[in-house]
This record gives sequence, structure tokens and C-alpha cells, in this order.
Amino acid sequence: MKRIWRPSGLTRSIGAGQRRPLVRSNPNPIGSTFATVAEGARAFDVIVVGGGHAGTEASAAAARTGARTALVTPSLDNLGVCSCNPSFGGIGKGTILREVDALDGVSPRIIDKAGVQFNVLNRRKGPAVWGPRAQIDRALYKKHMREELLAYPNLSVLTGSVSDIVLAEDDGSSGSNPAKRKIAGVRLESGEVLPAGAVIITTGTFLGGEIHIGLDTYPAGRMGEKATFGLSKSLREAGFQLGRLKTGTPPRLHRASIDYKVLQVQRGDEPPEPFSYMNERVAVEDQMPCWVTYTNNQSHDVVRANLDKTVHIRETVRGPRYCPSLESKVLKFGHRERHIVWLEPEGFGSDLIYPNGLSMTIPAEAQEQLLRTIPGLERVQMTQAGYGVEYDYVDPRGLRATLETKAIAGLFLAGQINGTTGYEEAAGQGIVAGVNAGRTARGLDAVSISRADGYIGVMIDDLVTKGVSEPYRMFTSRSEYRMSARPDNADLRLTAAGRAWGAVGDARWARHADEARQLDDLLGVLGAALQPPSTWIAAGFPTSHAARRRSALEMLRLPGVGLEALAPHVPEIARYGERVRARAVVEARYAPYVDMQARERAAFRRDEALTLPADLDYAAIHSLNTHERAALEQARPETIAQARRVEGVTPAGCIRLLAFVSRRDRAPRQYNGGAAALDDAVVAADAAPLGSEVDTLDAEARTREL
Repeated sequence: MKRIWRPSGLTRSIGAGQRRPLVRSNPNPIGSTFATVAEGARAFDVIVVGGGHAGTEASAAAARTGARTALVTPSLDNLGVCSCNPSFGGIGKGTILREVDALDGVSPRIIDKAGVQFNVLNRRKGPAVWGPRAQIDRALYKKHMREELLAYPNLSVLTGSVSDIVLAEDDGSSGSNPAKRKIAGVRLESGEVLPAGAVIITTGTFLGGEIHIGLDTYPAGRMGEKATFGLSKSLREAGFQLGRLKTGTPPRLHRASIDYKVLQVQRGDEPPEPFSYMNERVAVEDQMPCWVTYTNNQSHDVVRANLDKTVHIRETVRGPRYCPSLESKVLKFGHRERHIVWLEPEGFGSDLIYPNGLSMTIPAEAQEQLLRTIPGLERVQMTQAGYGVEYDYVDPRGLRATLETKAIAGLFLAGQINGTTGYEEAAGQGIVAGVNAGRTARGLDAVSISRADGYIGVMIDDLVTKGVSEPYRMFTSRSEYRMSARPDNADLRLTAAGRAWGAVGDARWARHADEARQLDDLLGVLGAALQPPSTWIAAGFPTSHAARRRSALEMLRLPGVGLEALAPHVPEIARYGERVRARAVVEARYAPYVDMQARERAAFRRDEALTLPADLDYAAIHSLNTHERAALEQARPETIAQARRVEGVTPAGCIRLLAFVSRRDRAPRQYNGGAAALDDAVVAADAAPLGSEVDTLDAEARTREL
């Protein structure tokens, strides 16, 4: 077996003296990025830089809005590549993917074509915290995504590398964005300039990327693929604040070298539940299993003996807390005798196994030594060493809720460049950036998804108001409205809005409208089926004699009552398909909570409507304390609702902020109701607390299903 421990296709290791500083910015931007676009150059409405999960969704979304879109990637083979784990979804993340699908995104449909195992995590809990998840075949996913994008209307896929952004002075045509500069296009490494009305940068871990294995460091964004450094320089010169984050990936194992007899098996759900609302079934229902094993004290001893031999763990750059390396787990949870490892197949025809939970960057020889301490892996063959990646990101507080940058009109950022981690978070940002870039390039108003609308809105709001100190990962606990923003109802929340934005096609809209009508009809039938308590009790339902007349819809909220028990009393139920019936049960059971949260969302939206001037001088608001002025100046919130959520800003500070703006503008009608109404809204209770920071890790939810 050939060992691929030394990364192939990469340049020589970087010495310690050559490493770049961890945080860089240029408070005095220079004009080197300004250029004149030559006549006859290929022109597009939107250019997307990068073909990863953010880039694929961004380019498809921009194209759906009617914009002439180009996706620029170094190689067609990079389209849809899953750099790390061969899976999508999970707790919180699965809801984002359902929202991407509700907006007519491409990745959920591709997952249904390429999936090898489907599970809904947290099934034993309520639907609000369910986590749809799928293992995928890497090769199939890449194949189907490439086919989808190459045939996508209004979308051209260009091979090349972008070295620079091209700017122009803003002539006032950028609408609500007061930036003095606007995007004019991009410059390729070949020297060609591609003009565009909007540009979306989705470079993932390639922006100033470095790979770490042991003490060796290589300039790369992914194993075997070079990083991009020109864009980091361009963004820094344009005045953006850049920082460094890191992530990692485990070694890859040869599947034939594993002893499966001693391992615990995890199988998928039967039947598998599709990710896309467009599909009733997944493409391959004969699912592949995964296997479970654990590290032990011997494994942890190998880590401890090699901590001084890994540059990745010694650096001060922050890594993902919720997908930590094995080194981090051993350091932070030294009292634990074992950590779970999921052995996941990389595809139907692949010889590789992905050991989820074993991300590490100790020297390759030590990695192999460690692997062979784990039950089932005593004779394992490691085909590729695990490695860490350190990369540049841009402080997302420099973005609007539309993901357009505040500094440069028409420039959008999406994905890991904004400090997030995960395919799903990237896809959610990509679709928002794509829709807005397409609309902006065509002279239409930008749109946004609020916290009250869905998890994508929660994620973006967290990013643009709070920034990041570590890679951002979505959880259900981050949402105040998770009772109403569930994975099952993403289409009811977002598809109509997507249609109004021009991002939802005819086929999707027809399918959604039909299913939504059927669901409304069934809920109406159940609500109209009223019976006195004696009738329900005689039929065996657990209700009280003193109760008023109750509907079949209300009976569904009783423990253990399903549609099957109600069918003899409401025969119309039989007219509806299985999926509509299942959705009706969830809607009925959550209705009281949804009604309660509807009032909270209404109050939230009132605050969202209270916009703040983009040129507001916070230093002039002397009634704010110094910390509040500094926090607001850095975040530059767009609304009072965002100002509330800026860390360090008190409720009293919000009242003073609003009073100052009202006095300055002396135009209270722009705030939808006048200053008095504004004061009432500002002193209302803060948004619902997030609860515990993390409901549960995906690994724990998967373990409960064993």
C-alpha cells in the first residue's frame, strides 16, 4: 500500500521565519486595486470566485434571479468537492440545508442523488431540534454538482484564478450602500480583467491557506491544491480587517485493512428521508452502514508524547470548538478515558474510510502509531495523514445583513471567509449572497433573512453583529424561534419570499404551492371536526368530561394520539399523502408554541424596521459610554434590533442611541410610527435568550440512536 504521508503537489515547507502575521489590516487603503476595464472584455452581471459549497449556491442563486453569472474556479474538478467529511447536515446544520432547499438551492437535491446513508438525529426529541443528516458518496456528489452547474441557465463556469478585485469610484448608483467605492470586476492571474456589477468571494480555506502536518507547513488550501494570496493582499489594501482561523481533517484509512467484526454498526433510517422538498424518495435506498469505535488511554498517550511536534496545536490561532482535533480533546478533557470515532465510508465504490472524530496534526508516523491503538484498527493502513489548515478570514462585522461589504458596494463575501465552519453554513451564506448580488447587479433592492425567518438569518445576524473569535458553527440553541423555525417547515417560511425575490423557479413554486394547499386543507378539515368530550372519551381518547367541544386538531396534541386513531372519525384524512399527513401532525402539535412565538417575532420585526443611518457618527453620541460607542462603531449596526445584540450595548444605551437619531433627523415618520412608538419598542423586552450554548453534539445524538 502506497503511503501518501508527504503531501504531493505542494510546494516546499515554509520555515518559521517566513510565516505571516496572524492579524492584518490596513486602516489607510491605497488605490492599487483601482483599474479601468478594457472595451470588449467579457462582461457579467455577477462573478463568483470559488466553486465550493458557498460558491456553487451563490452562482446558482444569482443565475436564478436572471443575472448573467460567471463562476471562476481553478479547475472544473473543484466544483462541489467535499474537502473534509463525506456528510451533510446534523443538528442545526440540517435545518440550514432545508432552508437552502426552500430557496431552490442545488445542494439538497444533489445530496439526495449522492447519499449513501440518511439519519434524522435527535429523533427521540421534538421535531424542533431534529437534525437531518446524510453520508454522501464524494465522487457522486462532485459528479452531479458539476453536471448541474455546467447546464445551469444564465451561468458560465470559467477556469482560472482570481488575483485581484477591480474597483471604481461610486457614482451614486449603488442604492442604499453609502460606500465611496464600488466593485467593477476581477483580475485573473492571466492578466485578463472580467467586468461585473457584483462580485462574490467564496474562497473557503484557500485565502492565505497553510497546511500543517507535524512541524511541517505548506502553502495550500487543501491537500494537493495551492492557496491564493493575491486576494488577501487586495482585501487588506482595500481596508478590510483580516484574521486567522484554523480547522483540520483526519487521516484516511483503507477500508480492507479494518477489522469490522469487533465494531458496532450504525445503520440509516428506514425509509431514508430526503433532504429536498422536491423529492419523495432518495436515489439509492440500499444504504451503507457506518461503524463505531473508541480511542483509549494508549491513544491519548501517543498524542501527549507528540504535542511538542505539531505547529498547529501550538499556535494561538483559534480552531473549531465544536469539531475539535483529537489533540484539543486530550488537552481539554484529559479525564476522559475514551472518545468516540465514527468510521464512515467515502462512497459506494471507494476504498477509503473517513474516521470522524480523529482530526489530528501530529507527525504522520505518530498518527499511524495512534491509529493502531484503536480497536478494529490494529492493522489499519493509513492512505493519507490528517492535517490542519490555517487560513485568512475577513471580520464579518464589515458586512451588511445582505452579505454585501460596507466598504465596497457590490462586493459580497460568503462562506469560511466570513469566519464560519461547515458545508451547510457556507451554502446558507452563498444563497443569500447570490440572490442579493443578482438583484444588486440588476438594479433591484437587496433582501435579507432575519432571525425570525430562519436559521440562515440567525447565522448571518450573529456574524455581522458579533463577529467571530473561533469558527462559527450553527446549533438549534442559537435560535430564539426554534419552535417555529423547524427543519420540517422551511418551505412554509421561505419559499414564498424566495419566489418574490426571483430566486425560486416555476417547478419548485408549483410543487410548493400544491403541497402547502394540501396541508392547509387537511389542517382545516381537522380543525372543523368538532366533537363533545363524551364522543372523544367513548372513542378512547384521553380527554376530560369537563372539557369544551374539541377539534380533531386539538386531539392531536394529546400524548399518544396520531392520525391513525382519528381516521375513523375524520375519513377525509385518507385523501392526503403520507408526507402531508406527517407534516399536519407536527403543525398541530407545535401550533400553541408557534402562536406564542409569533407575538415575539412581531416585536422583533418592529425593531428590525427601525433603521439607523449608515453614516452615523457614534463618537458624537456623548450619552453613550465609551465601551458602547466603540462597540457600535466597530459593528455599525443597520437597525435598532442589531444594535441591541451588539456585545456590550445596554438597553439604556439603545434608548439613548434612538433618541439621538430621532433628534438628529427630526423625521420620526421614517421610523414607522414616531418617536413615542420607538421608545415603546426600544424598552420592550430583549429577544428570547438562546438557552444553553449547545443542545447536543451530533456525535452524542448519533450515539443515542445506537
